[in-house]
Amino acid sequence: MDTYLGLDFGGTKLLIGELDEEGRVLQSKRYDTGLNNQKEATKVILNDLADYVEMVGIRGNLKASGLGIVGIVDNRRGEWVSINHEITGPPVPIAAMIADKLGVPCAVDNDVRSATTAELILGQGRTSSDFIYLNVGTGLAAGFVCDGKIMRGANHNAGEIGHMVVDLSRRESCVCGREGCVENAVSGIGFTRQITARGLPELLDAGKRADVVRLFKGADEGLKECVEITEYAAQALACVIMNLVRVSDPDTVILGGGVISDGWLMRKVNRYLSPETMRGVTNGVVFSSFDLRHAGLIGAATLGMLLMKGDNR
Repeated sequence: MDTYLGLDFGGTKLLIGELDEEGRVLQSKRYDTGLNNQKEATKVILNDLADYVEMVGIRGNLKASGLGIVGIVDNRRGEWVSINHEITGPPVPIAAMIADKLGVPCAVDNDVRSATTAELILGQGRTSSDFIYLNVGTGLAAGFVCDGKIMRGANHNAGEIGHMVVDLSRRESCVCGREGCVENAVSGIGFTRQITARGLPELLDAGKRADVVRLFKGADEGLKECVEITEYAAQALACVIMNLVRVSDPDTVILGGGVISDGWLMRKVNRYLSPETMRGVTNGVVFSSFDLRHAGLIGAATLGMLLMKGDNR
């Protein structure tokens, strides 16, 4: 059985797993991360990969591997350019490093574009060549597929939609240097900032991050602050979806990420979507084809699948 190894590296965890050609997860192991330094993160990825190979092992005939990772990634060169929006040093040839460890080719891409690749190869892309994958999680980002190809951009930054300004009246500063960015309105980061600014510690978890379940429950119970935060988030997200639809003219919008995946927020968003703007989205606004727990892992593995096919999408 031919298999592919996926590595899904995020802000708090690295998930490594082996998948078959249909994207089924055969086995996996989770490693905690929480690292902000690119050099240390690279070391941890390689060490955890060595542990996985030794302790879990490879079940099938491993053909290739893929890494989906936060930050800026040069997919063509296989380089991890930066762990965040700031470039502070030379790019890390992470794909070559992983290939050397495993003895099979490796591909790498930004985590959201990896999830977009999974949709393109194994999910909604089987019936659509023009779609937007919108990830609403810790941050807010998107992957664009136009005429069957993934948009990456001249500087590997395509899809950073969290830094679209949706409200010129808002004065919250953003890490990008602008004000009124949508990520501050609807994302884990944005909810945390709003909850903290309003002095609502009961809506934070043990790690001082927004507890979205409590926030949504508070809105259902009619708590004023929770209603205000979630209604504004719904309006902002609807605005972004319609803006993106006008830009790339998709027939499908796919939703992924922990903030949106249970459907609660999307029910509010739907009230603000204009039928005139959305009429060309003939396949509708749908949820990701994949289990949230493994979406990133599947995305990473599909990078390896494309690599083996010589597919440069």
